[in-house]
Amino acid sequence: MAEKKPRNRVGIEADRVTDVSSTDFPGYYPGEDHSWNLEKFQENLKIHIEYISELNAEFDLIGVDASIANAFRRIMISEIPTLAIEYVYIENNTSIIQDEVLAHRLGLIPLKANPDYLRWFKKDDPDFEPTDYDTVVLQLSAKCTANPNAPEGTTDPKLLYNNAHVYARDIVYEPQGRQSEWFPEGIAATNPDILIAKLRPGQEIDLTMHCILGIGQDHAKFSPVATASYRLLPTIDIIGEPITGELAKKFRSCFPKGVISINSKGEAVVKDARKDTVSREVLRHPEFEGRVRLGRQRDHFIYTVESTGAMTPDEIFLKSVQLLKKKCQILRKFNLAA
Repeated sequence: MAEKKPRNRVGIEADRVTDVSSTDFPGYYPGEDHSWNLEKFQENLKIHIEYISELNAEFDLIGVDASIANAFRRIMISEIPTLAIEYVYIENNTSIIQDEVLAHRLGLIPLKANPDYLRWFKKDDPDFEPTDYDTVVLQLSAKCTANPNAPEGTTDPKLLYNNAHVYARDIVYEPQGRQSEWFPEGIAATNPDILIAKLRPGQEIDLTMHCILGIGQDHAKFSPVATASYRLLPTIDIIGEPITGELAKKFRSCFPKGVISINSKGEAVVKDARKDTVSREVLRHPEFEGRVRLGRQRDHFIYTVESTGAMTPDEIFLKSVQLLKKKCQILRKFNLAA
């Protein structure tokens, strides 16, 4: 059993990380065949959802190579299409925000819309005309005026003026063609409380926005995730004699809360290794030398996905799987043709 640990573990030592290279290919170990097999892959592949909500998810992806896990992460960040504001046509802007800065702020507002109903906008074609199949139209119109009914003595701009603050909720969706059927719930900012501009009496903003499909590889505003990352599952092995008494309490204090507990016998035991941050604090103390082995499980990835709200985290991950599958089909097609 000890022989196999380096194959599935990355070693964490005080001054280095060991066994970082993958060696799971045919013929590397005498008498063993590690060639890829669908049945074996299906048997080893596991997905465990730790928690999931509208905006955040944490799940474990087990039984895949780091290259596959990283491919999912990169696709989620840069290759899943979403809808975002691309063109801003300003009729009037007398706020203190310059036109180009205002347009940039608008473009970064995440929009809640199903991109599957839309086609790609041909930006490189000068003769291409926008249609309801590729362009979504939004309007923003706000004018600040003094509030004649403001409480006496107040200094709060929200009470002194009407439309003192312009928010993402003030953006109005104008369906074109069949878009009323495709987006029955409308299209709006994922967070209505995003502040766009502050106005004072006499200032106004009047503009039209055109939204198109894009991917994060083109611009970060198209990325459906605010964060998509993974880490390997930490492993903690207590070696040799049990750690007991005051030493057990010191051992527990070397790890984040909840990682190590002390059982009824007064022995230190590993309670939840996934909470460990792998700070290596325990390796600084000579009394624990040779009594603990730290590592990470090579094929156990803990994913954290934070959505911008354009789509749910589970939808984002499933779309990344579909895109990777398409990439593999294209590559296979070229290989067969060759």
